[in-house]
Amino acid sequence: MIREYQEKDLSQIIAIWHEAQSIAHPFLQPEFVEEVKGMMQHQFIPNAKTWVFQTNEELIGFIAMMQNEIGGLFVKPKEQQKGVGGMLLAYVSKFHERLEVEVFDKNNIGKPFYIKHGFVMSSEYVHDATNQKVHRMLCFTNN
Repeated sequence: MIREYQEKDLSQIIAIWHEAQSIAHPFLQPEFVEEVKGMMQHQFIPNAKTWVFQTNEELIGFIAMMQNEIGGLFVKPKEQQKGVGGMLLAYVSKFHERLEVEVFDKNNIGKPFYIKHGFVMSSEYVHDATNQKVHRMLCFTNN
């Protein structure tokens, strides 16, 4: 089931993010990943509108929104390819006419996922901190 984030979920969300990002972003330097982890804990998740996907007592995925931008959509690797990410995306689509996301060009999991769900490239740039190409993508929803 999808429900709103609660403060008690933070450690599970960080664990999901860390495990999933490591397979989606193997090209990122460990120092950068640790820096982002700290920002996730203290800035991003507490200040975003976040929903979690829960089965029984276990969280298996989450989506964090900043207005209409997807700040993070991550699913435990063992639970990927089972529709969880798509359900989270469909859930937030009900609240927004347009969704935006930034995804690393080398992210061979996230980029195809967003394309499959109707996102198109709108621009690209080189991310200063990682020197990696990033695509800004958008999707108009049917809400």
